[in-house]
Amino acid sequence: MVRVLIVDDEPLVRAGLRLVLDPGRGIEIVGEAGDGVAGLRAARELDPDVVLMDVRMPGGDGIEAVSRIRAAGLRCRILMLTAFDTDEFVLGALRAGADGFLLKAEDPELIEQAVLGADDGAAMMSAPVLRRLVALAAEPVTPAGVPAGVSEREWEVARLVAQGRSNAEISAALHLSLATVKTHLGSLFAKLGLENRVQLAILVLEREPSGVSRGSP
Repeated sequence: MVRVLIVDDEPLVRAGLRLVLDPGRGIEIVGEAGDGVAGLRAARELDPDVVLMDVRMPGGDGIEAVSRIRAAGLRCRILMLTAFDTDEFVLGALRAGADGFLLKAEDPELIEQAVLGADDGAAMMSAPVLRRLVALAAEPVTPAGVPAGVSEREWEVARLVAQGRSNAEISAALHLSLATVKTHLGSLFAKLGLENRVQLAILVLEREPSGVSRGSP
């Protein structure tokens, strides 16, 4: 079972998510919280696999809660589920360490798929959120190039992550073993202080937007 914690200040939303997430699909709701502070406490106590986290809550900001969950070293995957998809919220949540960003207006089945996918390590984005990220990547920036301390080979792996390639696709494209790809990813996360592939992709988009076209190696 995928153990899920719901963090949202609206009781009606929490009740709706309980109805949407089907135990028959292997999902178990292990707890609820009404704000980010309580969400962090519940994440520590319950050790969920996936947290569904609202962005704006009166008693504690969801993005701050994501940062604190990551700082605490908790293993859970975090999906932001919100009615707001502004650039500030999207990038703030993903930079803080969220593993996906979904709108509350999404089809319930997509939310369920996102929860199951997050537990398997996938990053799920609502279509409007993806369009925002693509638009941001297209904005003119001064390329910063390869970060200090990162090898050219590691950065090649990072570029392919930003293209949405899987480990297997990266392995084939660069003629590396899967184990080597995983080693490069672990090294990238450690050197750059990142938590997941989404944060790595954002960093590549910020530093080298022209390097993430599908035609890159």
